Amino acid sequence: MLYLEFLFLLLMLYIGSRYGGIGLGVVSGIGLAIEVFIFRMPVGKAPIDVMLIILAVVTCASVLEAAGGLKFMLQIAERVLRSNPKRVTILGPLVTYFMTFMLGTGHSVYSIMPIIGDVALKNKIRPERPMAAASVASQLAITSSPLSAAVVFYLGKITALPGFEHITLLDIICVTVPATLAGTIAMSLYSLRRGKELEDDKEYQRRLQDPIWRERILNTTSTTLNEELPPASKQSVYLFLLSLVTIVIIAMFPEIRTIGNAPKPISMSLIIQMMMLCFGGITLLVTKTNPQIVPNGVVFKSGMVAAIAIFGIAWMSDTYFQYAMPQFKAGIIDMVKAYPWTFALALFAVSVVINSQAATAVMMLPVGIELGLSPALLVGLMAATYAYFFIPNYPSDIATVNFDVTGTTKIGKYYFNHSFMAPGLIGVVTACIVGYLVAQVVIR
Repeated sequence: MLYLEFLFLLLMLYIGSRYGGIGLGVVSGIGLAIEVFIFRMPVGKAPIDVMLIILAVVTCASVLEAAGGLKFMLQIAERVLRSNPKRVTILGPLVTYFMTFMLGTGHSVYSIMPIIGDVALKNKIRPERPMAAASVASQLAITSSPLSAAVVFYLGKITALPGFEHITLLDIICVTVPATLAGTIAMSLYSLRRGKELEDDKEYQRRLQDPIWRERILNTTSTTLNEELPPASKQSVYLFLLSLVTIVIIAMFPEIRTIGNAPKPISMSLIIQMMMLCFGGITLLVTKTNPQIVPNGVVFKSGMVAAIAIFGIAWMSDTYFQYAMPQFKAGIIDMVKAYPWTFALALFAVSVVINSQAATAVMMLPVGIELGLSPALLVGLMAATYAYFFIPNYPSDIATVNFDVTGTTKIGKYYFNHSFMAPGLIGVVTACIVGYLVAQVVIR
């Protein structure tokens, strides 16, 4: 019966993934109700802390976007790309990586991707090379961001373990930053020569023969440099960067967050929620941004969708695993202890289905802890929580395909032979290897 219930869990995740976004969350709600009232499982825990982190970060980033700060960041990124156009295959992924690192969300890719494609096309570089890698890098970087819900969830669970109370947010990102950065560089280097040269690509040549496509290709120009931005845009970026610095400083010195005679410091989960709301409010007041336009941005909408998806997925999954853990643990503990790296495959497989690092972390990290895996291993393999490039249905990947007017970035005839598969596998595998090695030194 336990295996049938597990298959039911996978079925609900699969059905939800066909709808994506909010659909994934509410379909998981159906699964949760069936688990409780039909299968009679005790109700698991809803991922309240993870959701609140997402809401706080998204709110602050949305105020930044409404104040024009996101466009200011895009203009800086575009200047970097256009001043080094021949290196766009290396710089494009690095640009999306660092934007995600700062914002805690990969959805900024929608704004920068047309620019990356335009720079590549104007320099006769196959756009697939920088664009596919940049889309993957924008998601791989989530596990490196101090604002990421997945990172903070890991921090909370690891520091709750006996003997690891001293681990800080800085310790974790000291593992995940070099790991994911190494993964980004590795897939960028691979992408330098992938595929045929643009002039030899059959699809590109076919589109040049079509008058409509030819017009789009020859006259496409995507740029943000001609937009005049208000002073508030710079101010909002500086304030957002100050919020990051503040969070890192508070994380480095636990005495700052130890209030009065409290037995232990305020958790970093609460600190991030507090600081994001605080700096969102400061930005709103300093820049005189109209609060009514804040919910209209891309960051706010995509962030709210992510929170709802995680709400349903993680609650349904926690209900099953808390119920099944005694038998589940007995069945696989020998294999995982003999080959600890196989836990990365479990993370990868779950992420393929549920399209979220935070939801994968909420679902699988407690399982890893219950199995007795070392904190260094768990943190080192965090990059494996990103695997939703495997099935090309994530919005940023679909958008990237549509932004490439040359047709070189594509979903293949056999569905899995798409432009994101090779960069994704190279990036995640490299990040896991580097992360594991670095974690042996940092996480002790």
